[in-house]
Amino acid sequence: MTEDPEITEETPPITEETPPITEETPPITEETPPITEETPAITEETPPAAEETPLREPDLPRTMKVRQKALRTGWTTGSCASAAAKAATLLLRGEDLPGYVEIALPSGNRVTFKVEETVVDNAHDRARAVVVKDAGDDPDVTHGAHITADVSWRDGPGLELDGGEGVGVVTRPGLGLELGGPAINPVPRKMITHAVAEAVFEAPLDETPEAADVTDPASGRGLRVVISVPDGEIMARKTTNKRLGILGGISILGTTGIVRPFSTASWRASVEQAVSVMAAQGETTLVLCTGGRTEKGAMKMLPKLPDVCFVEVGDFTGAALRRAVEHGVKQVVFVGMAGKLTKLAAGVLMTHYTRSKVNTELLGVITTDMGGSAELAAEVAQANTARHAYELWEAAGILGPCGRELCRRVAGVLERFAVEEAGGEVAAQVVLVDFTGERMVGMYGRMAR
Repeated sequence: MTEDPEITEETPPITEETPPITEETPPITEETPPITEETPAITEETPPAAEETPLREPDLPRTMKVRQKALRTGWTTGSCASAAAKAATLLLRGEDLPGYVEIALPSGNRVTFKVEETVVDNAHDRARAVVVKDAGDDPDVTHGAHITADVSWRDGPGLELDGGEGVGVVTRPGLGLELGGPAINPVPRKMITHAVAEAVFEAPLDETPEAADVTDPASGRGLRVVISVPDGEIMARKTTNKRLGILGGISILGTTGIVRPFSTASWRASVEQAVSVMAAQGETTLVLCTGGRTEKGAMKMLPKLPDVCFVEVGDFTGAALRRAVEHGVKQVVFVGMAGKLTKLAAGVLMTHYTRSKVNTELLGVITTDMGGSAELAAEVAQANTARHAYELWEAAGILGPCGRELCRRVAGVLERFAVEEAGGEVAAQVVLVDFTGERMVGMYGRMAR
């Protein structure tokens, strides 16, 4: 058996205009070229898949891995920036620091941060403080970053906050931040304001004052705070900032001030934010990919779509669909490998391994439905993994029709979830790719009208 050719520059790619295949379209085989613009579209009469499949969206535990020793929490860039800003403000006002500073978290709890470095420039009326970020046991690219605050007096009243070296600049809507301004999110902005105000008013505060009210009582002067992160631009290359329109550095983030290792909330939030940014650009097609390899393949299949349309959804398909419906997105393309698609076909919309398993019995049913022998169906149903089932289909020469049927079932689940759980409608197209992520094995779906 010869391998199917991988998608190349010569291979006609799937385009935005490409309608999905129909019930009459022959299954993908070794001789079948990738889907092109000539592929006829699915009709409204095509029955949806998985009408009776129960829908489930289990939540993750606080950590994704079970360990004998509890994982250590850390601090967000927002918390570190707040501590650095308070320390620099105290230095500017002539206070002596004992080597640490205390700030309030959004919860009201108070925590202490070590101040790594300080500089006072009396000639220019400014001070600098550095706090080194400790992300705990979370694999955060900003772990160890030197979060730096430069604070200086300004002639007018109030607090002015800006970003310096290594803090990204917002260039696209959808983030809830001013275009052209620093990528310092709303909660960190409030935390920094609160911390600086405590330094100015020389007392802990229960409420955060407005930035315009943060003025030195003695002199009537306000303050300018600039947050910077040396090497932040390099760190940002390992994030999705560029795709979100945040250029030149990292974001100052955080909603609680605390980094919880492998946090369900933070992962889900990043997926939801990416969908919101895509919708804010006026894009109407959302492409959900399960990981880096599938995303790379999807971009080759859909070269006319801008990068912002492609979202690494990981395990949070349900969260992504909810946000897509919220923003009125009507076309969703899902690109994945056999394991994730099998879980979705079974109605599981949060697919992490701690909360769901691959149902190979479902793949056995698909084998029977697509004309496979009883012996093959039994073997597939007892397969060790979805990949094993995939290989059995391939060896039997029915990978094309079985892959397409798997996609059909997933498309039905996605559309039904949008209606029943998210309160809206989407047109779903599903693509099964091989384990390189770049060769399409099967596809099913319809175009939004």
